Amino acid sequence: MPEKRAARLSPDERRAQLVAIGVDMLADRSLDELSTDAVARRAGISKGLLFHYFDSKRDFYRSVVRQKCDDFAAATEPDASLEPVAWLRAFIAGFVAYVTEHRKVYLALVRGAAGSHPAVEDIVEATRGTLARRVEEGQRRLGMPQSPRLPVATRAWMAFAEEAVTSWPLDEPDALAELGAFLESSFVCLLGALDRPVALPDQDLPPR
Repeated sequence: MPEKRAARLSPDERRAQLVAIGVDMLADRSLDELSTDAVARRAGISKGLLFHYFDSKRDFYRSVVRQKCDDFAAATEPDASLEPVAWLRAFIAGFVAYVTEHRKVYLALVRGAAGSHPAVEDIVEATRGTLARRVEEGQRRLGMPQSPRLPVATRAWMAFAEEAVTSWPLDEPDALAELGAFLESSFVCLLGALDRPVALPDQDLPPR
């Protein structure tokens, strides 16, 4: 039986198709295991034609990762006109929705080894930087105290939120609402107390 010919697409459409296939395949393999041969076969084109749209395998990898990171950044960008509390809740809701809906790709790409892959590390880190700036913006919008430790606290909350979202039992009733409230509470507790860290009284500490 003759092999099915690929549909004729414009250059932009073909490039977008190939990137979308790459993103989809990242759900169950590492970036290094993402085969351009397999991508081309799934698209119904030759490997040589794939490299008509991308300069190299590295260029293809970067295009796939950039697309996913751009999607993540867009999903977590609240409406700038929202009031502070609504803005923060929209940011957290966007973060939760994106990670829970794209969990496998998120774990493989942003959190996994792909995030430190030399071909895409700068893209992933830039996306983390975008999220960190949004966390700091939320902190400022809520009128929380400023501190030189804010960048550290921001990254700490992001790591906490990431672990919570990827581990939360989503099959329970009202799981997403509870997760959102949990992250909101942790945001206020961590980023709202930078000017007044609380230590346990000496008598409550275990003996040395």
